[in-house]
Amino acid sequence: MTPFSRLKVRVGALVFCGDEVALIRRDRPGSALYVLPGGNVEPGEDLLAALRRELSEELALNEAGDPELLWVADQMVSRPGPTPPPRKLHLLYRLHVTPAVRATLATEEHDEVPGGHDVGAVEWRHHRTTAGLPIFPPVGPALAALPSPRAPITNAALPPVTDADYTWL
Repeated sequence: MTPFSRLKVRVGALVFCGDEVALIRRDRPGSALYVLPGGNVEPGEDLLAALRRELSEELALNEAGDPELLWVADQMVSRPGPTPPPRKLHLLYRLHVTPAVRATLATEEHDEVPGGHDVGAVEWRHHRTTAGLPIFPPVGPALAALPSPRAPITNAALPPVTDADYTWL
């Protein structure tokens, strides 16, 4: 099978509480990687249903309100392993929670991986401090450039993520 000949869709969320956004930190040998809460859309699954399922699984957030589609990222990045990498579209939604809701959310996320779980720490970061963080998909610069967490967006397309500008960790 040719690399990028399959298409997968991933939903993710920028969950804001005031000026802070929830990120999941995954520690790797010698480094850390941050991801947005979310995951792959299952076959036949509605996009918002997938987002709500992922937010429930990863953050214990069961009342997501009305998520707003904020950005779309097109990923064509090689990765290790025997299976050719898919092309992946990341649909990134924005939603806001109150401090009372935030206090009830998970502080760790357990991602199923072959042979066990990968535990990630849920960290809340001021959105303006994310530009230099290793976030995947790489939304840090766009996130840090938001004048406020509720700022309107005029262009939902983020720059494509390719082997020319991203190396799989």
